[in-house]
Amino acid sequence: MPLFKRGGSNFSAENSPKESNEERKTRKEVKSSGAVGNNGTENRKLSPGTSQKSHSKDAKNIQPQVAEQTRAVPSPASRQRMRKQREQNVPKPTPVPPPDPTAETQVPRFVFYCQLAHGSPTGKVEGFTNVKQLYEKIANTFHINAEDILFCTLNTYRVDMDRLLGGQIGLDDFIFAHVKGQKKIVEVLKDQPSLGLTITDNGAGSAFIKRIKEGSIADKSPQICVGDHVEYINGQCVVGSRHFDVARMLREVDVEGKITFHLVEPKRGFEGIGPRSSGKSQGSDDGKTEKAVGSGKATLRLKSKGPPVLENVESTAWEQVAMKKVDNLLESFLGIRDEDLAINLVELSKNKGNPSDFAVCLDEDFAIFQFPDDFIFDVWGSIEDAKAGRI
Repeated sequence: MPLFKRGGSNFSAENSPKESNEERKTRKEVKSSGAVGNNGTENRKLSPGTSQKSHSKDAKNIQPQVAEQTRAVPSPASRQRMRKQREQNVPKPTPVPPPDPTAETQVPRFVFYCQLAHGSPTGKVEGFTNVKQLYEKIANTFHINAEDILFCTLNTYRVDMDRLLGGQIGLDDFIFAHVKGQKKIVEVLKDQPSLGLTITDNGAGSAFIKRIKEGSIADKSPQICVGDHVEYINGQCVVGSRHFDVARMLREVDVEGKITFHLVEPKRGFEGIGPRSSGKSQGSDDGKTEKAVGSGKATLRLKSKGPPVLENVESTAWEQVAMKKVDNLLESFLGIRDEDLAINLVELSKNKGNPSDFAVCLDEDFAIFQFPDDFIFDVWGSIEDAKAGRI
């Protein structure tokens, strides 16, 4: 049995001081004879002890060195050198070329069928993000100028302002493009503060008449019709102006003053045009094509900035009521109709707790309209009434 002394060497019977000289001499002779006779066996017997001793010595020498290396912190120069080596070993990523500004924006490839309202073969349009690009696609399809397109209607070739293409298109809607037709000059006397005209625009620079109020100044002039594009007002060109700018110009004309309109009516090919007072069409369309836009089916909402958005969620009942009421207020106060603007006003009111906060947001986001305070409070009241179910 080997004896161990703490911090000392391993003592065996061979090194014991009590052993006599004769015993040590005898054991040495036996060992020497065994090594000669059975060298392989003896070597195998001695190898474990030998390896254990050498391993213990190596461990004593290595362990302090490993500990010292673990505790050691590389110098700044060494760290920098190691960092450079890692950077050299890491493969560099392939550089991505900058986007081509002339390349077309990646847009959903929805395909829509279209015709010219006065008559044409059926064409297909796709790859547009807003109304202006839609007009350009239609113009390329039928080899006409995009500036000649006044507006588009959905699922009817008639001048029906209730089917006017606005900011959204149903995925199964059929588009009819109305182009410029005959020009005319009309002069009226503004003997009342309001002409009775509702002005809108196509989103591509053409303002046109959307509605004519019964019994108004405009209603008494048979040459002014729903769908007429307004080119000049008293010699001033309004092509490229927004609908609220045109309506403001008409309001600023003094009472008892004369207004000279340069109008362009839509090109006619089929019979029927909406009544001047309501903008609705005479007669009914085919049952397959008659459908209400925004009825909860999948629609493609066009935006002035950014790609179009596919929507499948139907608006709540109060939002629909509020939007119609706000659109009526736009017509009463400003002489314009803009369903997209009405929807934006309703959306803006959702996270507002009082009319003051709502008015501040309107001044920031829609400063160009210069909404009067009476209009803002009426809009807020109508939206709150719609939420509560009072209208």
